[in-house]
Amino acid sequence: MKEFDVEDPATGRVIATVADGGPAEATAAVDAAAAAAREWARTPARRRSEILHRAFDLMMRDQEELAGLIVSENGKSAADARGEVAYAAEFFRWYAEEAVRPAGGYGPSPAGGTRTVVTQRPVGIAALVTPWNFPAAMATRKIGPALAAGCTVVLKPAAETPLTALAIGRLLSEAGVPDGVVNVVTTTDAAAVVTTWLEDPRVRKLSFTGSTQVGRVLLHQAADRVVNASMELGGNAPFVVTADADVDAAVSGAMVAKFRNGGQACTAANRFYVHADVAEEFLTRLGERVAALKVGPSSDPRTEIGPLISAKAVDGVTALVESALAVGARVVARAEPPAEDKGHFFPPMLLADVPADAEIVQQEIFGPVAPVVTWDDEEELLRMVNESEMGLAAYVYAGDLRHAVRLGEAFDAGMVGVNRGLVSDPSAPFGGVKQSGLGREGARDGLREFTETQYMSVDWPDA
Repeated sequence: MKEFDVEDPATGRVIATVADGGPAEATAAVDAAAAAAREWARTPARRRSEILHRAFDLMMRDQEELAGLIVSENGKSAADARGEVAYAAEFFRWYAEEAVRPAGGYGPSPAGGTRTVVTQRPVGIAALVTPWNFPAAMATRKIGPALAAGCTVVLKPAAETPLTALAIGRLLSEAGVPDGVVNVVTTTDAAAVVTTWLEDPRVRKLSFTGSTQVGRVLLHQAADRVVNASMELGGNAPFVVTADADVDAAVSGAMVAKFRNGGQACTAANRFYVHADVAEEFLTRLGERVAALKVGPSSDPRTEIGPLISAKAVDGVTALVESALAVGARVVARAEPPAEDKGHFFPPMLLADVPADAEIVQQEIFGPVAPVVTWDDEEELLRMVNESEMGLAAYVYAGDLRHAVRLGEAFDAGMVGVNRGLVSDPSAPFGGVKQSGLGREGARDGLREFTETQYMSVDWPDA
């Protein structure tokens, strides 16, 4: 069988070699999932819940080991990696608790003569496709509800970060997940593997996290067999600061919303709209924070910002910055790159005087660059915020909470952070509108994505 190398983006060093699966391995994974499907669906919810609780415990037991894997193959800072493992584990705990609370209904028909019984049952074998930027959390956010619902799964992690997914697979086996219930296929040929799954009549669910461009292709393929599809796609999150905002709080929120994971997150603040009355103060304070960021490999415990995932990613961010500078933007602050730059590093950067129609504002940056646009008219602000084709996340900082909520309600976004720079929570429905996706992950909504509703009309003669 073919193999491929996994590299550390901070050094370019090969850290592991894994199997490079293709259509044959993809089909074998579905075979295993199909063989285990009936028994897993019939497993009592309490037993599935206990297994997921055990998986949570094991992830927290191995938090440092898992964080080390994420650091090695993804490049994010050690603190970010530890936080991701804890966040990822929470999906197992949340869905362990939801597994024993199945939805359903029972009642008499209004016309009389029947009783209506409504139950939820597993949708079937689920194909899960996850990205490289959160290799643990994106896997558990899909695996958790699928297992809780009684589905078996086939998982394709990103080629850049397969090690974390393989480790989670081993932990699930240790937790008591039967053979064949969770099947991981590592590959450099994502198209061949996922197409094989979507063409297999036994696969009834697709859950994908990735770019909008790839999501459109997969939706076309899923439509051929009318496969149930959930899509968490690209973002272009606005970060709005009003004239009466607490600037210190807004700056602290911006540091989290923009620079967590080096800006490589679909929920990352991508375009900053700061009211003209506080723009200078915001730029000064945020610039001080940006310039002080420590950039380097995560082997250095002082590192706050690690490398980008690849040289291609660095080239893309560089091109967006250069295009912004060419239309009048200026660099307010930038962090120092590491002295010995052997990896895919891009120094965090703050840009001012950015035109509202600049390419860097219109496209998802996926890197540690914060472009600031000033505003003073609220109607124009809402036009700029909502003209994007994306609608995943948004952020607003305002002194008047009612004003902040009113603005948030006017944003075309599936999630809004109000006076905070984080929106992700296992207990909340994660997802977007417009071309940012279909469906929701997390909360009870995430469980429903892996179930189908069955209704029985039971003859029940009236007395």
